[in-house]
Amino acid sequence: MPAMPRFPVFTVVFIEGFCSLGAEIIALRQLVPHMGSSIVVTAPTIGFFLLALALGYHAGARVAEDFREVVARNFLIAALLTGTGLSGVSVDLLFDKLNPPEIAYLGFIIGVLGPIAWLLGQTVPILSNLLQHERVGEASGRALYYSTLGSFLGSLSLSLLVMQWLGVAAAVALCGICLAIGYMLLRGRGWMTTAGGLSVMLLTVGVNSWLRPEIETAYASYLVVPANYEGAANGRALKNNSSYASLIDESEPPRYARYIRHIRSLLLDEMGFRDRRILVLGAGGFTLSHREPSNHYTYVDIDPAVRDIAEKHFLHAAARGDFIADDARSFLIRTSQRFAAVLVDVYSAHSSIPGHLVTREFWQATRRVLDPDGLLIANLILDSALATPYSRNLLATIESVYGRCAVEVLQKKQVLANVVVTCRNGEPPEPPRLFIDERNTADFDLARSR
Repeated sequence: MPAMPRFPVFTVVFIEGFCSLGAEIIALRQLVPHMGSSIVVTAPTIGFFLLALALGYHAGARVAEDFREVVARNFLIAALLTGTGLSGVSVDLLFDKLNPPEIAYLGFIIGVLGPIAWLLGQTVPILSNLLQHERVGEASGRALYYSTLGSFLGSLSLSLLVMQWLGVAAAVALCGICLAIGYMLLRGRGWMTTAGGLSVMLLTVGVNSWLRPEIETAYASYLVVPANYEGAANGRALKNNSSYASLIDESEPPRYARYIRHIRSLLLDEMGFRDRRILVLGAGGFTLSHREPSNHYTYVDIDPAVRDIAEKHFLHAAARGDFIADDARSFLIRTSQRFAAVLVDVYSAHSSIPGHLVTREFWQATRRVLDPDGLLIANLILDSALATPYSRNLLATIESVYGRCAVEVLQKKQVLANVVVTCRNGEPPEPPRLFIDERNTADFDLARSR
């Protein structure tokens, strides 16, 4: 097999690095609406990807002939899998047809992401054989350099540029097209090569132009749908990653989701808040402040596009209050502002709160931005019996910071319910002590509590 010029070899290797890590990033994003973004989803996904990549390295090392043909074939198959299998339509269809979601997840890993990693992992070991005028170490080192450089640039450009400005579908299409270009570089000129590469490109563009009805950003998929709920007149819902995030209707005054009505009543009627500063972590549909001029609201959400989407497609009006695009915990750490109330309403998917927003350190950070007599309100989606380990441990974590809080289950007949937790800022809580017959301090504790 004659040596292949360096430029096309390293270009192909660069494409492999760009698209392999790109496929991993896209896969993690496409899984969010269906599986959430918790560590128990991301870590196995990365692990399975690396395992498939390692198996690809091993398979590539065993190839002894037809080096360009093998890699070209791999690129063409990987382009098809990337351009179609990672598209939003395909992922939605997979999770719609396979239940429970864990089975669909395994199908996605085994049928789409794993094969892409395995095919692309063969690239560097195989193409190193074509650099015949270089030492083995030099050839593999240069190949790994360009592959890793492609991975670096792919991770940054796809997540920070392409997904942010053009959407997830554009990132999928870009990776599929790049792999098709790599196939054409390897095969050289010829009408069959050109026809094959262009066919894959057209298929990739077509599948990813057939967008889901959702509005896609780098962080979430949004969809406004009709909704019927108690007392609603022509109600509509804003769905975030396939989960209901906000409700509004055309009544006068409008009717919102039950938990929003509950929290508005708490702030305005029970607490009598007027001209107070209220922080909302997780913007949703901006309904807490809708037609509510009595207080000043600051919304913090990680998705910079959520306000424009809510105003244009859901509220059909300007959202009241300030908006800051930032991670909730990052904002709490950096801000110097203080608030009369903080509402925590952060979800990446139905009943899935990002892991760093449930820890004791996060709840301590919410105390830092509260006025001395401020109010923490958390909207949690938990089992209505509050019996699962997650429910009990999450509530215990909050109360370890704030002391005893009010816990109100709004839909007691449902399996999953909105649970509104209300805590007052104040002195750090004392460790609880039990009243027992042997040492009953009830009278003493009652006296010092007055």
